[in-house]
Amino acid sequence: MLITEFLLAGLGLVILLLAGDTLVRGAVNLSLRLGIPALIVSLTIVAFGTSAPELLISISAILDGVPGLALGNVVGSNTANILLVLGIPALMSGLDTSQCDTRRNFVIMMVATLAFIGLAFAGPFTWWHGLILLAGLALMLGEAAWTARSHKRDSAAAAALEELEDVEGADPDMPWWQIVVFLLLGLVGLPLGADLLVDSSVVIARSFGVSETAIGLTLVAVGTSLPELATTVMAALRRHAEVALGNVIGSNIFNLLGIIGVASLVGPIPVDAEILTFDLWIMLAASLLLIPFVYFRWVFGRVVGVVFTALYLIYVISVLS
Repeated sequence: MLITEFLLAGLGLVILLLAGDTLVRGAVNLSLRLGIPALIVSLTIVAFGTSAPELLISISAILDGVPGLALGNVVGSNTANILLVLGIPALMSGLDTSQCDTRRNFVIMMVATLAFIGLAFAGPFTWWHGLILLAGLALMLGEAAWTARSHKRDSAAAAALEELEDVEGADPDMPWWQIVVFLLLGLVGLPLGADLLVDSSVVIARSFGVSETAIGLTLVAVGTSLPELATTVMAALRRHAEVALGNVIGSNIFNLLGIIGVASLVGPIPVDAEILTFDLWIMLAASLLLIPFVYFRWVFGRVVGVVFTALYLIYVISVLS
């Protein structure tokens, strides 16, 4: 019986990841066909689409009466993004971040993290918390769009085709029927995968006598961090360290402001005492570990990869125990 639940959870996760990817591809190419600038597409649709699995899981968890899984998923994903998603690629090939300038985005991530922790202590998360978080996300996206547009105006680089190639999933020659198929598969697959993963995770949690929040912090969080892990591994192998670091920082910002922001509008999200006293501070500490790499241009070598990965394994063991 329990094996079946693990298989269903795995199936739900696979459906989520595939549906999220197809939705991004369909939405990107639809937007570009409609004349929406590639820059705006990359800042909004791609960012939102790659976080669609986390969003659907959070909404599904709230509607199913297990909101702790929603909050655990976001907090756990942010911790996993730093310790695991950066740790494994560093362990494999190293990440030379000495030429990366992610200071502005790192500051935004830290502000979002501190604001999120503050709102958690004023919890449970309700609609007004959600509006504050979404307002912060809107300001961040607006500022990023303005900065990028100014940079593009001042730079003689980047022709229109190069701009298209920078957007994930962009294909100028994709036919309309394929765009529609991608959109339909994504819109059908996301809620189906989310329901499978949430329902199975709840059964697994109760079977092992752990809370839904703990499952969200570990099993579900690792699963929904797989797209970021795949992106970061490929970026590391191609020696694109800035893409790897920027992907993690951007994902964490969107998780805190966008996912919980939208989910809070669906229903209240209580904050477990364990999250207030332990998990939020682990997330903050993991974020602070990036300071030497962002400001002093330390290199993510294999030793750092071992340390980060080991720290994450210790965290997971402590949560589940």
